[in-house]
Amino acid sequence: MFRGVDLGAERDLRAGTYPFDADDLVADWHTHDLHQLEYAFEGVVEVETDAGHHLLPPQQAIWIPAGLPHRTTLRRVRTVAVFFAPAMVPGTHDRARVLPAAPVVREMIVYGARWPITRSGSDATADAYFQALALVVAELLDHEMPLHLPTSRDPVIAEVMRYTGEHLASVTAAEVGREVGWSERTLRRRFAAATGMTWRRYLLQSRLLRAMALLAEPGPTVLDVATRVGFDSPTAFARSFRSATGQTPSEYRRRTTGQLPVLCTEDVVENVIPSTQNRWGA
Repeated sequence: MFRGVDLGAERDLRAGTYPFDADDLVADWHTHDLHQLEYAFEGVVEVETDAGHHLLPPQQAIWIPAGLPHRTTLRRVRTVAVFFAPAMVPGTHDRARVLPAAPVVREMIVYGARWPITRSGSDATADAYFQALALVVAELLDHEMPLHLPTSRDPVIAEVMRYTGEHLASVTAAEVGREVGWSERTLRRRFAAATGMTWRRYLLQSRLLRAMALLAEPGPTVLDVATRVGFDSPTAFARSFRSATGQTPSEYRRRTTGQLPVLCTEDVVENVIPSTQNRWGA
């Protein structure tokens, strides 16, 4: 059962921000009355909808339209969400999208943290600022990144997805088929029919998404990551990663593990982000 979350409607706020940090948090299925743009400065955010499972690595943003039921998992994250009245970004349809968060968007989100969605009222400066950010976001919606996986309510297909995700390093279609009692041919046919994606493509996408999450963590080398997610060689990993993201694994790591802006570190993280609050009230 979905739970609506009211964020600002009673105070007639058109837009505002909500910075947040947490070690681990799962916000069960819920909706918002406002559009939501979530930007992860650190850690990994997972957003599940009926249409797909989205992974939000550090330095990326995800768009969640108003009224869209979703479930969110936060793992060691530091994020800032921007909420917009639906009229500010019209025609965004009923699906979540991971967006390429350009530096200007990152800086605008940081600056916008001085106008929280929990404030008692708005003013002309805040309204003009968020309207400008809404226009930038509207342009980005046409350039979403393929950082999501399909989901399925079919219990066998869901089991295929689960088993695949838990055995990325060495899994094969034949092995998955034996696990669910299907032949390899039946697995490939039924998976594609249920998801619109071949199982082989699902495996590749799963490996790349897991790799992005691992690259955002300190410790494992690029070679370690490639091996852990099932690539035969660093060259094959780099080629697939660059094709999906436009960056090499090393370039992606440098960008996602860079220091937070001074403004965010001093003005937002220390003074604004409530380390113990839960924006969903759970």
